[in-house]
Amino acid sequence: MATAKMNGANALLESLERQGVKHVFGILGGAILPVYDALCTHSGIRHILARHEQGAAHAADGYARASGRPGVCFATSGPGATNLVTGIANAYMDSSPIIALTGQVPSVAKNSSYMIGRDAFQEADIIGITTPITKYNCQLSSVAEIPKTISTAFYIATTGRPGPVLIDFPKNIQTDTANVEFTSHIDIRGYNPTITPHPLQIRKAAECLADAERPIILAGGGVISANAADELLTVAELLLAPVATTFMGKGAFPEIHPLSVGTIGMHGNPLANKLLLEADVMLAVGTRFSDRATGNLDTFCPEAKKIHIDIDAAEIGKNIDVDIPIVADAKKSLAAIYERLIKQAKRKPDNPWMKRLEEARAQLNPPNENKEFKPKSLLQTLRKLLPDSAIVTTEVGQNQMWAALYFKALKPRTFISSGGLGTMGFGFPAAIGAKTACPDRVVVDIAGDGSFIMTEQELACSVIEEIPVTVIVLNNGVLGMVAQWQRMFYKRRYIATKLGTYPDFVKLAESYGAQGFRVTTIPEFQKAVQIAIKSKVTTVIDVPISMEEDVVPMIPPGCGLNQQVGDY
Repeated sequence: MATAKMNGANALLESLERQGVKHVFGILGGAILPVYDALCTHSGIRHILARHEQGAAHAADGYARASGRPGVCFATSGPGATNLVTGIANAYMDSSPIIALTGQVPSVAKNSSYMIGRDAFQEADIIGITTPITKYNCQLSSVAEIPKTISTAFYIATTGRPGPVLIDFPKNIQTDTANVEFTSHIDIRGYNPTITPHPLQIRKAAECLADAERPIILAGGGVISANAADELLTVAELLLAPVATTFMGKGAFPEIHPLSVGTIGMHGNPLANKLLLEADVMLAVGTRFSDRATGNLDTFCPEAKKIHIDIDAAEIGKNIDVDIPIVADAKKSLAAIYERLIKQAKRKPDNPWMKRLEEARAQLNPPNENKEFKPKSLLQTLRKLLPDSAIVTTEVGQNQMWAALYFKALKPRTFISSGGLGTMGFGFPAAIGAKTACPDRVVVDIAGDGSFIMTEQELACSVIEEIPVTVIVLNNGVLGMVAQWQRMFYKRRYIATKLGTYPDFVKLAESYGAQGFRVTTIPEFQKAVQIAIKSKVTTVIDVPISMEEDVVPMIPPGCGLNQQVGDY
């Protein structure tokens, strides 16, 4: 245990360094200026200046998802803090560990005109605002408590089901001085996530899977959070069970593997949706059974016994009734199931379920060598151009669905997108965060024009901070997903969806000091991507496509999903 006398700002930075923090994304302001001053004189932490606080939060989120380490963002009080809210909510919905630190007006002042609760300039109750969208939040009241609070925040954010934490830092606490003790001891009353699976439940699950004739595995984002991809692979290969993923689970299982059937859901792979309908046992790991995945809950996977592994007990039985619940870490649970299953006789590759898999694959996913200049061929071409380790982020809308369908993720933490909140503008700042965490890897944002323009100002951040990423804008001049719904369900009554031809994305990129290309053929696209991924400056590739291009509904009859398509 180390003790030192210092002010609150320096105590914060020392605490962050002890947590291994190397990068912080943020925008300063008056209420957090002492912390930024300490960054100049004390800390080796690199600060990356975002151009909007939402961008800082998304960058921290992308950093966390790409690296598995918490991402950190700073903002000042009032509007600075509230601008973080969308990014924090996004991280909360997708179980991403970020630490948000906000400045706050003084809690005590020499003259009583300025203090918390008196509607001071740029005061906002960020604790009250973010309580529903954080795993934990608190407001500091003394310098001495800073080290313990920071240690607690990182522990809560990264253990159990990961999630965002917010710490509000009044300005007077930043400047006050006190003796500060640094300790690694953490004791949080009432917080004790269940990590180890119950042996009885593991035995029941293993017996159920061993007896199954048509087993299927559904892998969610919890597999990636738990670093359980290797265990998932060994269980799947032992069982010869097809593996479907949720949207958030994309990358948990290599999508070129013979057992991979792709993503489920309303815009999922028809093969995955069909086999879920036919399975007699489903092993679901680290998924919350969201409405986008299940559609009509009453008809989702109706014939199967359901085994559900999740570290969050609140998710067990919340949306789907399950037969065998396992509240525990996904990695430990899958390893334990494998140890019991290995004692059983292995399935033969020519069993009827494997034959059914190949029949369904040939029927629903026929080979397609179409080289038209359309999203499918563009994304299949992109996969061939990128290394296996490349990280792809996406914006939200049609571009996101096309990426989920046609871009194959080969490794965990290489496909990063906004799942639960569906936040337009997420992909580009998340790409900056991912590149910061993994500077030696290629990072590409698959974007739509409507989504990219929501955070395009972060081009300045990426260029000035020398964080080169590639943005591929599938540019159809409309808010594509909503326009598609207006075509499908509102008799083409278009309103508030047509964006026109502005901005010129090539000129926009160049105005920020980035480079831009406009491509209209597959060879031009290939050349532009090859230049971009080798470039030391951010590149925007403008890819004009038809506004009539739809994401084709991928729902086989009888899956129970078609009842809800019109609701989205």
